[in-house]
Amino acid sequence: MRIIPAIDIIDGKCVRLSKGDYNTKIIYNENPLEVAKSFEAHGIEYLHLVDLDGAKSSQIVNYKILEQIATQTKLKIDFGGGLKSDSDLKIAFESGANQITGGSIAVKNRNLFEKWIAEYGADKIILGADANNEKVAISGWLEDSNEDLIPFIQDYQGKGIQYVICTDIAKDGMLEGPSFELYAKILAEASSIKLIASGGISTFDELPKLAELGCEGTIIGKAIYEGRISLKQLEQFIISK
Repeated sequence: MRIIPAIDIIDGKCVRLSKGDYNTKIIYNENPLEVAKSFEAHGIEYLHLVDLDGAKSSQIVNYKILEQIATQTKLKIDFGGGLKSDSDLKIAFESGANQITGGSIAVKNRNLFEKWIAEYGADKIILGADANNEKVAISGWLEDSNEDLIPFIQDYQGKGIQYVICTDIAKDGMLEGPSFELYAKILAEASSIKLIASGGISTFDELPKLAELGCEGTIIGKAIYEGRISLKQLEQFIISK
């Protein structure tokens, strides 16, 4: 199972939110590049970079930070947050993204998202299926859609999607543990999907459980920043695989 730390960006700074609420913002570091380099120094190869300013606005915002991290580390970056047009996607890939994550766009503009899958390939496009009571949530989680989570994932599987990041919003940033039951259900009903678990990771012991479930990767945010899981522990987990 891949270990994928998260860096969320607001105003060029590394922040975390609770349950996606911008009013709960905590700034953990003014320098996202410094954070990314510390991950890399501990043997981490992947990074989940989220442009929270972009998620709220009508276009990509923090692509310069993506470019900085991509050019000054070897991390393979998946980038998301506010990718709404062909030009946004072009900027993200040109700025060094290895993959992009599309969430709201996959609900609001299916034709465009399906075009991206066909154009760039399923290994480059991740479906962001964020869930609130098993309904897909969009627009930086500011609104719920009427899409049921698992049929939504299955539908996109039919369109070629391989990678899915699923965040249970109720768990996100709460340090109360991930949604094991939800992930087990997704993996049972959308078999062969490469599921990346996100939200609620709070202790190191949860990682082997997610791996055992069959998650392809896990995104860890606040647990790292709050010192609940150390980079040394993650390094050991990666080495022991």
